[in-house]
Amino acid sequence: MGSSIDLKKFIKTEAYRLGFSHIGFTSPLAPDLTPNYLTWIDNKLHADMNYLDRQDRLEKIKDPLKILPSCQTIVVFALPYLPAEWNNKPKDNIGQIASYAVGQDYHIVIPNLLNQIVEKIIANYPGLDFEYKMYTDTGPILEKAFAQKAGLGWIGKNGCLIIPGFGSYVLLAELLINQELSYDPPFTEDYCGNCQACLDACPTQCILKNRTLNAVDCISYQTIENKSNIPEKNRASHGNWVFGCDICQIVCPWNRRFAEKPAHRHFTPIDQFPSINLETLSLLSPQEFNKKFKNHPIKRAKRRGYYRNLCVVIGNTKSKKYLPFLKDLILRESDPIIINHATWAIQQIELS
Repeated sequence: MGSSIDLKKFIKTEAYRLGFSHIGFTSPLAPDLTPNYLTWIDNKLHADMNYLDRQDRLEKIKDPLKILPSCQTIVVFALPYLPAEWNNKPKDNIGQIASYAVGQDYHIVIPNLLNQIVEKIIANYPGLDFEYKMYTDTGPILEKAFAQKAGLGWIGKNGCLIIPGFGSYVLLAELLINQELSYDPPFTEDYCGNCQACLDACPTQCILKNRTLNAVDCISYQTIENKSNIPEKNRASHGNWVFGCDICQIVCPWNRRFAEKPAHRHFTPIDQFPSINLETLSLLSPQEFNKKFKNHPIKRAKRRGYYRNLCVVIGNTKSKKYLPFLKDLILRESDPIIINHATWAIQQIELS
């Protein structure tokens, strides 16, 4: 059986081989930024994402050892995705989607990659008493705070993890293991300086000065997590974003200068993405929708959210050529939320 130094090197080698760009190792103690998150929850800035304030989840966030009592090291991984500069270039009749969502759902991709690393560890360290727990986005762990604690980068004013000389177009994942490996020093610098590009550019002004955001006004929240009506006061600000939003990353100088196309092909754009042609829209049945967006992030918004979002984007175009589609949608659709937004879109077009 190899040493802990060997194991750390082995994990990094395998991670780089699979396409991860940055890997850090840190202790399972709650990061210093934990109180900020708890205050954000107390202030109800997480909108109706009620799973975020479940007591059992908060207890694990305060003490990650409640996730895996034997945990001695948390390994943080960053997997790059195609920067928005390579993707979503606004054009007429185009609905944009967030850059991370142009390919296969990362909730599928990343667990598969982490499982490959775990399988390699077990195969190459047969005598190792190995326990682990893995997460990407869905678990009770503060990913960006742990990434900063593991030395990957700092949390920028837009709330994204920014990696020096690399940017913020990365997805994070964690592997909690019962092996004590040497910890990397935390990242302590803040290279945002006096820049406020992200705050100034946000169409809904949802980014707060303490590097959190008011979720209810965030385009990403409204187009993905919100399962009800999008507030009318925010609809015009959504522009042509059908799913998610990249604006606060697009304007970030660290991305404008350093963002690059990743070498791996884990998130190769699928079919019609990275954008949606508004002129070729059709009304999909629930079965057709599930088939079309199988293994794609857009499925998270569900059929209702997808057509709701499209109606907002179409309303913002003010183009009369979409009236036949909207009127047909109202005639054929039974979902009241879709009908509500289609009616609004018609009003925006007819009053323009």
